[in-house]
Amino acid sequence: MAADEWAAGPIPDAASPVRRVRAWAMAARAGAGGAALGVFSVRIAAAGCAYLAQVLMARMMGGEEYGIFATVWVWIAILGHTATLGLAQGASRFLPVERARGHLDAVRGFLLGGALVGTAGGLSLALAGLAVAEIQHDILDGLYGAPILVAVLVVPLFAFQDYLEGVARSQGWPMLAIAPPYLLRQGLIMAGMVGAVLFGAPAHAWVAIACTLVATGVAATVQGVVLLARLRRHLPAGPRTYRWKIWLTACLPIAAGELATSAFGFIDVVLLGFLAPPAAVGLYFAATRIQQFVVFVAYAASAATAPRFAAARAEGDEAGLAALVRAQARWTFLGTVLVGLGVIAAAPLLLGLFGSDFHDSLPVLAILVAGGVAASLFGPGEDILIMLGGERLCVAITLAALALAVLLCLVLIPWFGIVGAALAMAGANALRGLAMAAGARAVHGIATPAFSLPSRGRGTA
Repeated sequence: MAADEWAAGPIPDAASPVRRVRAWAMAARAGAGGAALGVFSVRIAAAGCAYLAQVLMARMMGGEEYGIFATVWVWIAILGHTATLGLAQGASRFLPVERARGHLDAVRGFLLGGALVGTAGGLSLALAGLAVAEIQHDILDGLYGAPILVAVLVVPLFAFQDYLEGVARSQGWPMLAIAPPYLLRQGLIMAGMVGAVLFGAPAHAWVAIACTLVATGVAATVQGVVLLARLRRHLPAGPRTYRWKIWLTACLPIAAGELATSAFGFIDVVLLGFLAPPAAVGLYFAATRIQQFVVFVAYAASAATAPRFAAARAEGDEAGLAALVRAQARWTFLGTVLVGLGVIAAAPLLLGLFGSDFHDSLPVLAILVAGGVAASLFGPGEDILIMLGGERLCVAITLAALALAVLLCLVLIPWFGIVGAALAMAGANALRGLAMAAGARAVHGIATPAFSLPSRGRGTA
């Protein structure tokens, strides 16, 4: 396929760039619902696989070792998501635009540069974390020592795969984006842990992290090979242009937001690691793993529609953009409610599989689900701010929500334990969704709540 054909996406004629973007955006919106359903199906399957993996690990390791594993895994996720400097998320913003304009040299530069930055950033953050742990000698000399040492190797691979996911999403390949990290990787972790214990390895947290290392390496390799093969079929070889100033000007705020978002998603587990024994952390983490079934509704909708927001704005279709936002918000809210009710109904069985002690996590799960439902009511305000401009406001809102969550956790955990952590996060999550919706309305004139009236976009701020 020729370069101009790839730049035009699904329109193989010599149409002008504006007409190409318009046609691509219309086709993208037409397939948004099917793509979201497909993404949701894969994420549900992945969540089921991850749930089984967590059940097996909790059963095999016991409450204390499982709590240690959960704490270290949270730090891997925080550092790995942050290490790409926002280029993983920026791929959905820049690659479709450069593609539509025919700037294939910039596309090639972004693809290679982002991969190198993500891997190097992951290694740098992992080594920095190891240095901090070394300064605090009691950390490496205690129960967390061996898992942390193994985790240093996991973080760069995690960051690289996070970037691959972003590139696949930017090309409209949501299945390729999510199946390797969320289905293949989880399945390999589960199989690896079972195999390791059967061959005589101790059922300890460091063994689970080592299985995570191998699984992440294999899954990232498979995803990278498939993604590269698909890109080569459409993207001819040629020179590369690196527009670091433009990219990083937009992506560094996204990276800050990603760090804040990752910290927001895991700060409860992190603080519990300091304020509660590992067994309590394990109880809480088990509830969060089941609650992920609810979160995946919003994730699936975002994966399928966020790049289409940028495309609709690029082709000037403000009415279509507003309609797409309203449809996404309503379906996401209804889906979240339905999945949340199903999770609560099945919670006694789902938690019981972890062990008899894990029934104590039921109030935690119910509170977290309620917070997720409340947040979903306010729609994709975060996606609007990231895709259309408003990254700094998005970061500011997330940082404020993070600060609120920390404050609430520090106040409520000593009083109510893991239930206090759940109350803190549910409240902060709902308020963050409200603030994102208000920000999207103020900056872009787009109403994002699920039951809002139609509004007219006001252009990029």
